[in-house]
Amino acid sequence: MLVFAGLGNPGAKYENNRHNVGFMAADAIARRHSFSPWSRKFQGLISEGTLGGEKVLLIKPQTFMNLSGQSVGEALRFYKLEPAALTVFYDEIDLAAGKLRVKVGGGSGGHNGIRSLDQHVGNAYRRVRIGVGHPGVKEMVHGHVLGDFAKADREWLDVLLDAIADNAGLLAKGDDNSFMNRITLTLRDKLVPTGDDDRPPPKAPKQQSHVRQARPQQPAAKLPESGPMAAMLKKLLGKE
Repeated sequence: MLVFAGLGNPGAKYENNRHNVGFMAADAIARRHSFSPWSRKFQGLISEGTLGGEKVLLIKPQTFMNLSGQSVGEALRFYKLEPAALTVFYDEIDLAAGKLRVKVGGGSGGHNGIRSLDQHVGNAYRRVRIGVGHPGVKEMVHGHVLGDFAKADREWLDVLLDAIADNAGLLAKGDDNSFMNRITLTLRDKLVPTGDDDRPPPKAPKQQSHVRQARPQQPAAKLPESGPMAAMLKKLLGKE
């Protein structure tokens, strides 16, 4: 048996926060693979199903982010599972929005939910880090992660969540590299224009300077045909 945990904060107030993208990933998996209805257990919401031939317990801790480890730890102990059986989905500000990385072990990176999990179950579990971008300065991080995704973010977010759900069976099989490759290919194919659009644009015709454009074309000056001036010009031009 495996445990897939999505991290977030409970309640409608936080539902669309960047910090809740772990909840969103768990919901997407449950919908795509027809998991059981959500029910309350282990201080969280749980749903059961099968991925890649493995029985999987989805869990969304309802303890608030900072105490996520209490809920997940209780579930692992109940089923007598090691941390290696756990996969956690959560937001990562050190990844650009829409990027995804998978790794096993490591530090918390300042993420309070991960810090709580490390305290309760150790750190030898799989982490699916979902990029939500960095606001640029440390003082703005709190407001950034607790802010809602913008409407424009839905373009990549919906594609990413669908791709996570579609390929979750690879995580259950332990094939992390194939999972990441599938996600990358899906995002590239659905979000990046293909075909002729990847060719360099044709060069624009050379434009005249604004001075030349503003100055009207003058007719060529008519040369005198007779008189002293005409004689001098004929001499200079070698026409005598």
